[in-house]
Amino acid sequence: MDLFHNPFSPGAGRPPPELVGRGEILQQALVALGRVKRGRAEKSILIVGLRGTGKTVLLREIAGLAQQEQYQAIMIEAREKKSLPEILLLELRQMLFSLDRGERVSAKVKRAFSVFKSFLSTIKRVNVKIQDIDIGMDIEAEKGTADSGDLEADLTQLFIALGEAAQDKQTAIAIIIDELQYLHQEELSALIMAIHIIVQKALPIVLIGAGLPQLIGHVGHAKSYAERLFSYPKVGPLKTEDAKAALQKPVQKEGVMFTEEALDEIVRVTEGYPYFLQEWGYQAWNLAKDSSIDIHIARQATSVSIDVLDQNFFLVRFDKLTPREKEYLRALAEWDTQSQRSGEVADKLGIDVQHAASIRNSLIKKGIIYSPAYGNTAFTVPLFGGFMKRVMPDFVISKKREYKQGGRKHADD
Repeated sequence: MDLFHNPFSPGAGRPPPELVGRGEILQQALVALGRVKRGRAEKSILIVGLRGTGKTVLLREIAGLAQQEQYQAIMIEAREKKSLPEILLLELRQMLFSLDRGERVSAKVKRAFSVFKSFLSTIKRVNVKIQDIDIGMDIEAEKGTADSGDLEADLTQLFIALGEAAQDKQTAIAIIIDELQYLHQEELSALIMAIHIIVQKALPIVLIGAGLPQLIGHVGHAKSYAERLFSYPKVGPLKTEDAKAALQKPVQKEGVMFTEEALDEIVRVTEGYPYFLQEWGYQAWNLAKDSSIDIHIARQATSVSIDVLDQNFFLVRFDKLTPREKEYLRALAEWDTQSQRSGEVADKLGIDVQHAASIRNSLIKKGIIYSPAYGNTAFTVPLFGGFMKRVMPDFVISKKREYKQGGRKHADD
């Protein structure tokens, strides 16, 4: 078929041609945005789910809803090697300029600029990675505010100034952060504290975030009251009918149809995960010769899609791992269940639990695995276990023997 009209476009954060099965979360976000703007108390939202479940797509949809509600909205992504101030400051600067537009000169906005400048000067002293940021006007830093060097206290004071400025301009602020699990504990604690105080003062700022499942534990460890401050909607694979609709509706608009058998097959092998549905749909369209995509095309799409994922989606994560981490993941892949007891993985490797724990902790920090329950381990990337079996097909027996006979039981790579 015509490749130019292929409705599917698999990729990180790309909006699908048909967003289905997420209406409840979007409605929850819309209610939160509407209430906060109207001065009503409402929990901020932290969306949690595995890779490929469409968290980033949801955040972008929510950012659009915020703009429709006349919010000042920023969307940023937390990164392993960048601090929270680094990813926040440029966006907050732009937001302040947006608040300063209009005929009426706002003293609250001018003060927010002063507090921002104070916060910026302090951050520069403790973090040399912060680039020079020109606020573009002759404003003095407000001494004694947001300049203590304590991120928790300073970020809170900055958010208060921003909230008061937004309130004065009769608008609201949505801070939208993806990959929240990458924030350091002290940064996450500071962010939670700032939102906590904002809620107490009934200022119009809402935090919408997303992250891997371990985010819930990180937030709880950062602040004990966080469970009352946020709601944690979970996103997972789509229900069968929604998954089929995500495939069928886009192609119907182009005069094409999946057969029921083809839909069943693709939903089965993708397990209903949105990213994989897009990949399979894309490949199936390209392979089809006419307007009917049948079971044979679906099976060909599986073969091609797995090759593409192995060479890109899975491989980029695999290549970042140490040899010992790869061995741990290969052992974990032996079980077809979603999670496995950590002790069983250690036994499979032939090493003691304490040594396995250090490898496991490293993989959790890298976002490759998580702990769905105490003592359990699972992949954060759906279908990754199958990839590990393909890329390391002869690992288990040979490596287990090497651990036990080669004297590597306590060795580190």
